[in-house]
Amino acid sequence: MTYDLITTGRISVDIYPDDIGVPLEDVTRFRKYLGGSSTNVAVAAARHGRRVAVITRTGDDPFGVYLRRELRRYGVDDRWATAVPGLQTPVTFCAIQPPEDFPLYFYGRSPSAPDWEIAVDEVDYHAVRHTSIFWSTLTGMVRPASREAQVAMHQARPRDELIAGQQTILDLDYRPMFWDSVDQAREQVMRILPSVTVAVGNTEECAVAVGPGSAHDQADRILESGVRLAVVKQGSEGVMAATAEERVTSKPIQVETVNGLGAGDSFGGALCHGLLSGWPLEQILDFANAAGAHVAGQIACSEAMPTSTCIYQMLRDAGRAVPDRPPAEPARKKE
Repeated sequence: MTYDLITTGRISVDIYPDDIGVPLEDVTRFRKYLGGSSTNVAVAAARHGRRVAVITRTGDDPFGVYLRRELRRYGVDDRWATAVPGLQTPVTFCAIQPPEDFPLYFYGRSPSAPDWEIAVDEVDYHAVRHTSIFWSTLTGMVRPASREAQVAMHQARPRDELIAGQQTILDLDYRPMFWDSVDQAREQVMRILPSVTVAVGNTEECAVAVGPGSAHDQADRILESGVRLAVVKQGSEGVMAATAEERVTSKPIQVETVNGLGAGDSFGGALCHGLLSGWPLEQILDFANAAGAHVAGQIACSEAMPTSTCIYQMLRDAGRAVPDRPPAEPARKKE
């Protein structure tokens, strides 16, 4: 099988409270969901009917069984989501205190986590080479094993020899608790950035990668590295995307924020779908912006990922252009 998208990186069990606006220590009811940024991006793209797989690792435990089951339910190929004996599946707790406070607490990541133990010799490089889009994150560069595997995966996709229509995307997913310093993270960005065609991050993440400045300044520096498309998220100012030929800004679609987590992953899956569809850059950004807004208005991340039909309606309601030839909706797989 040739995939539309293969992602690699974090996977976890996300534990979200049912009690909105309550401090975590006072929450009495929780629910569990499939989580992890790269995994959520895969789920988001699958909701648009894309053929998707994720390269990751879980613990050899019941939570690992649960995560692989959920991947299959969402239509994501789990053949490379294998268990690592001796390590526990990570669990992530979140307090939901809208509109802007969504602290995360990571458990099961010290001294390492299964998805940081992806080995170089375990990767199917043929599949990585031939997938239309390969998506990785900065978080995958934290520990030596997954770092070298991720570099090897990028090297399997020589940027100047990519098949027409292919993209190699780096999510500048900077999590300060995983790094000793900004300089350490920037060193790893600089190691992998020359291997990618698209870089995506908010202004703070772009500052880690290429230094502070305006979104246009940051995009310029990213493009100077050889990246072909720089996507800079600016919060309430919208999203700006730059290539050598054009610059486009998409204003946010307003929703009442319930949980800001997962919006960026929904954006990422929709961005991949738009790139694969060959839409104009402005329509891709509007589509991805609407996808992110939809999830920001929900509690869950993976479970809230919208279908294309949902996003088309949001675009119509907002007076935005709807891309041509909407694809058929995928049916969610059942156990």
